[in-house]
Amino acid sequence: MARRRDHSNITSNLIRRPIQRAFAVFLLPTFLCFCVGFLWPFLQGMYLSLHSFTTTSNASWVGFVNYGKAFQDAGFRHAFLYTGQVAVVSVVLINLLAFAVAYGLTRGIRGNSLFRGVFFIPNLIGGIVLGYIWKTIIDSVLPVSMSIQAQYGFWGLIVVLCWQQVGYMMIIYIAGLQALPEDMMEAARIDGANGWQSLIHITLPNVMPSITICTFLSLTNAFKLYDQNLVLTNGAPVRRGIGATEMLALNIAKTFTTANQRGVAQAKAVLFFLLVTAISLIQLRATRSKEVQQ
Repeated sequence: MARRRDHSNITSNLIRRPIQRAFAVFLLPTFLCFCVGFLWPFLQGMYLSLHSFTTTSNASWVGFVNYGKAFQDAGFRHAFLYTGQVAVVSVVLINLLAFAVAYGLTRGIRGNSLFRGVFFIPNLIGGIVLGYIWKTIIDSVLPVSMSIQAQYGFWGLIVVLCWQQVGYMMIIYIAGLQALPEDMMEAARIDGANGWQSLIHITLPNVMPSITICTFLSLTNAFKLYDQNLVLTNGAPVRRGIGATEMLALNIAKTFTTANQRGVAQAKAVLFFLLVTAISLIQLRATRSKEVQQ
């Protein structure tokens, strides 16, 4: 008896075969851009972190001396702790505010499209411009400049981070809330669950993928913060040679501009990369484990 041919399989193969043949053609330009724009500079940076140099052409090998100097730098250690504090506070506030706004705008209120646009606009403003705007506003309201009182500088950074990122995270949360299964929500209402119980036991577990993404983005953005930190306080006030409001990215940039410290700055940059990568992976693992499988 003749074997029947699976026409769906033939069609699938006919579609995939040209794509497979042209795979390298489409992939190569993107891969080259990745190598030139990221991979090569990253490898070059790791190489230079083991050297003393003023330009890349006169680098001299020093081994792990630069890493030892980086760990011994009290300013770098302070910047690490200060960045961690900013990251924790900003991540919590950004995600709470973004989720609250998204939850409110998906309740069917009038003009929700307008409100979404208004909340998203701050994300379109560049960091330097945003920093100058808020520096003018905050310094005009506070009795003392943020460059004099470190606690004002801390909360100034938090305000700027929240104002810029809440709207972007809100969009992601709205997408997650709109994807909630209606039959599950309807079943909860039939069973007598109130709004708070539905939020805790149904909405939040089903929105965990959005929470994972938003937590990852807000966490990495907080650790990588540079331009707003530069404009708002520039690390001031300085106490015993240590910038009280200096974050990691700003500390690395200042070290790089110091004479004969570029190798140390590269070592700090590598440590910074490893730190952000490790924290991000831990966060992704922790939040993904709580996601509900649809």
